[in-house]
Amino acid sequence: MENLRGSILMVLAMAGFALEDLFIKRLAETMPVGQIIMFLGFGGALVFGLVTRAQGRRLWSRDLITRAVLLRNLGELVGTIGFVTAIALTPLSSASAILQATPLAVTLGAALFFGEAVGWKRWTAILVGFCGVLMVIRPGFDAFQPASLFALQGVIGLAIRDLATRAVPRTISSMQLSTYAFATLVPTGLILLAFGGAPSLPSAIAWRDLALALACALAAYYAIVAAMRLGDVSVITPFRYSRLIFALIIGVTVFDERPDIWTLTGAAIIIASGLFTFWRERRLARRIATPSVPLTPYR
Repeated sequence: MENLRGSILMVLAMAGFALEDLFIKRLAETMPVGQIIMFLGFGGALVFGLVTRAQGRRLWSRDLITRAVLLRNLGELVGTIGFVTAIALTPLSSASAILQATPLAVTLGAALFFGEAVGWKRWTAILVGFCGVLMVIRPGFDAFQPASLFALQGVIGLAIRDLATRAVPRTISSMQLSTYAFATLVPTGLILLAFGGAPSLPSAIAWRDLALALACALAAYYAIVAAMRLGDVSVITPFRYSRLIFALIIGVTVFDERPDIWTLTGAAIIIASGLFTFWRERRLARRIATPSVPLTPYR
C-alpha cells in the first residue's frame, strides 16, 4: 500500500513540476528569464527558510560553505538557467524530453569523478540514451534549434547538483539545502538582467502566474519528498518519467506543439535507457548493501 501511495505522490509531483514549467513558459512571453529566476528564487528561499526555522534548524551553518554544498548550488544555478531558458525559447515537449537524460548524466559523472564501477551494460545504456538526446536535438539538420542546447546545459547542471548532493554532510537537511539553492538564484537573476534585457513591471496576470509557478514547485517538492519516504525507492523512482507525459500533454493542448516522430522516438529511447540504468544500479546495490536514501533533489 505504501508503494502505491508513494507512486501516486511521485506522479503528482511530476505533474506539479510540469505545471510549473507551463507557467514559466507563459511568463517568458512578457518577462526576461533573469527576472523569472529572481522571483522564483526569492519566493522559494523565503518559504523553505521559514520551514527550516519551523523545524528548529538554523538558517546558517558552517557546513553550508563546504565544497560539496557550494558545488551543489553552482549546479542548481547552471541547471536552472539552462532549463528555464530552454523552456522559454524551445517547445516544452522537446526541452522536457532532453531533461529526462539527467539520470544518465549522473551515472556517467559517478563513473568519471567518483570512480563508481559501471559495467558494459550501463555504459551501453548511457551511450544509447545520449543517442536519443541527439535525435531530439538533431544537430546539423534543418530542424536543429541552437536554443535546445540550453536544455543540455540544464542536464549538465542538474547532474552536477545531484552528484554533489552525495557528498553533502548529513547534518544538513533537505530544507536547508533548498533554502540556499533558491537564494543563490536571486543574485543570478539580477546578473542575467544586467546582461539580457531590462526588467518589466509584472501585470496582474504575470503576478498570478508567478504565484502559481511557485505554488506548483513547492507542492511538487513536498510530494516528491513524501514519496521517497513512503515506499521502496526502486518502485517509486521510475515514476519520475511521467513528467514527460504531462509535458507532452501541456505542450500539445496549451502551446499547440506538434512533436515529430524523431522527438517522440528520442524521448522513448532516453526513458528506456534511464529505466534500464536505474534497474541495473538497484540490482547491483542490493548485492553489496542496502543503500541509504539520498537527499531528494528539487527536480
